[in-house]
Amino acid sequence: MGDVPDSSSLSQATTLDPLAIEIGTYAHDPLGFVLFAFPWGEAGTVLAADTAPEPWQRVVLGDIGRSLTSASDAIRIAVASGHGVGKSALVAWIIVWALATFRDTRGVVTANTATQLKTKTWPELTKWLQLAVCAEWFEITATSIASVEPAHERTWRIDAVPWSLRSTEAFAGLHNQGRRLFVAFDEASAIPDPVWETIEGALTDRNTEILWLATGNPTRNTGRFRECFGRFRHRWQHHQVDGRMVSLTDKDEIARWAADYGDDSDFFRVRVKGEFPRGGAMQFIDGEVVEEAARRPAESHLRQPLVMGVDCARGGDDQSTIWFRRGLDARTVPAIKLRVGDLMVLSGKVAEQAIQHRVAAVFIDEGGIGAGVVDRVRHMLQGRLVVGVNFGGRADRYTWGDGMPLTANKAAEMWASMRAWLKAGAIPDDPELKGELTSREYGFNLHNAIQLEKKEDMKKRGLASPDNADGLALTFAYPVADLPEEIRFEGTGETRAPGVVAIESDYDPHGGI
Repeated sequence: MGDVPDSSSLSQATTLDPLAIEIGTYAHDPLGFVLFAFPWGEAGTVLAADTAPEPWQRVVLGDIGRSLTSASDAIRIAVASGHGVGKSALVAWIIVWALATFRDTRGVVTANTATQLKTKTWPELTKWLQLAVCAEWFEITATSIASVEPAHERTWRIDAVPWSLRSTEAFAGLHNQGRRLFVAFDEASAIPDPVWETIEGALTDRNTEILWLATGNPTRNTGRFRECFGRFRHRWQHHQVDGRMVSLTDKDEIARWAADYGDDSDFFRVRVKGEFPRGGAMQFIDGEVVEEAARRPAESHLRQPLVMGVDCARGGDDQSTIWFRRGLDARTVPAIKLRVGDLMVLSGKVAEQAIQHRVAAVFIDEGGIGAGVVDRVRHMLQGRLVVGVNFGGRADRYTWGDGMPLTANKAAEMWASMRAWLKAGAIPDDPELKGELTSREYGFNLHNAIQLEKKEDMKKRGLASPDNADGLALTFAYPVADLPEEIRFEGTGETRAPGVVAIESDYDPHGGI
């Protein structure tokens, strides 16, 4: 942030106003402001029975204050909590403090849904502002809190802004050079990644106090809120609040949950411990399974065939990917990621990689432009096994292992096989792949068969197309026999060189060609 401007002379009155002078002393002390500004323990107020914030709230407020005195970058605070711990009150206090102690502060508040923002987040903020000693400094509407000081109503304000993937201008244009800038995400788990990324790009003002607060129940094991505690934990001050340690929560109800669900269940982790679930409610692949696969040593045998999976991009933000797997090892041969619109270039790259690595089989997504890639690669790799795979085609129901579920189509079948394999397999520590494996949700069709979330629906949630995960999944399209020294097709006398391997399936990949 660099040097921040002087934040004295803050009220809508003159600097001789004793209240303005007092509040100005808390510009870098949010805990002191909260203790001063609200009527803690005062008879006849709604806080008559409350004497102070909870210990965990004091810790967060104190961390913000200490950061303001030394930070050279935006201050990012993430709080994951169980239910009923006082999270919404903390968000409101911080917003009131940010507004009241720095003239011409600007900011936005958003939440997981417009309903949450309108009926919960904003009313909580309004309640606490009305309790504050400086309430008369600001005018409250259904969508904004702004200074009543003439000529400052547009420069000294906080706005409630519902997020929209179709229009992020309200966030992209968020700047306040030389002053204080504030962003609050409430129930941040369900706010899509593109909104986070837009905010990230907007927080670039120099010599500006920038504070970004993200809070919520940790309901999803994927997304940017989860990454505040994982991949981006070095960027965020993160706090996880256990409801058992907070005086506000109903301990009898917590005990019933522990008895009914178990204190290590995902239900209890999310609603009480403030910990992220091992798997989302409808998350197809568990995050812990993926992380273990990224840490596990890669093991394979040379007799096991090397299989290639090719996911062909449809254009736009999607990418074509080429993934390799030999038995339990999908790490040793690096994946290839391409953003090319030329079908001939993509086909040439696939053929080149197949020859270079002497793959036993090439499974290519034949949807969209993929059909042309299949034809071209098959022509270029005569004598090698090249199979087009229709993700929407029927599931062949071959047995990868015990307990394989009923699947609605080929895509679900491949992903189910991949999910089973991940419990023993090894993948690279690739953030894109790991994110895609864990972000896809699922449901069931009328026949109780697993049906994966459509890519269009994933994009509505702000997620990218799972190009890498689909590329790896394609290596499970059909099982390929271990490599013998020579393969003889039973009853025909025909032989093929090592590396050209028959599929163990009654499916004819060349049928109709």
